Amino acid sequence: MKTIVDPRVKAVFDKYPRAVRPKLQRLRKLILSTASEQVGVKELTETLKWGEPSYLAKDGSTIRMDWKAKDPDQYAIYFKCTSKLVPTFKQLYKHKFNFAGNRALVFKLDEKIPEKELKHCISLALTYHKVKQLPLLGA
Repeated sequence: MKTIVDPRVKAVFDKYPRAVRPKLQRLRKLILSTASEQVGVKELTETLKWGEPSYLAKDGSTIRMDWKAKDPDQYAIYFKCTSKLVPTFKQLYKHKFNFAGNRALVFKLDEKIPEKELKHCISLALTYHKVKQLPLLGA
């Protein structure tokens, strides 16, 4: 898989507080590894959208991540709020994640994230336009 990297993304990661940076770098690694394992994902673009690290595959829906100073004890991974992604994640993993409406999975800095389930969510986002018509996105 080819990854197109915008050099501005590194600058954003470098500006995150020391306690937050490894958490977001772990999310980045999960996105990149999930994309590389996903059949049909030939290219992943890493860029900035609204100043946040963002990831997009040709047949997928944009995935973003960020930490906000107004909520310093948490960080989140964001999905397009008008998609079926987060509503599907709620059905599949309602007891595994904390949700922010229909747009994000929110993690506390001190919690261990459920990586297997998160990789599944990332996988569905990376192939969203191929599966959006399927019940539960084909999960």
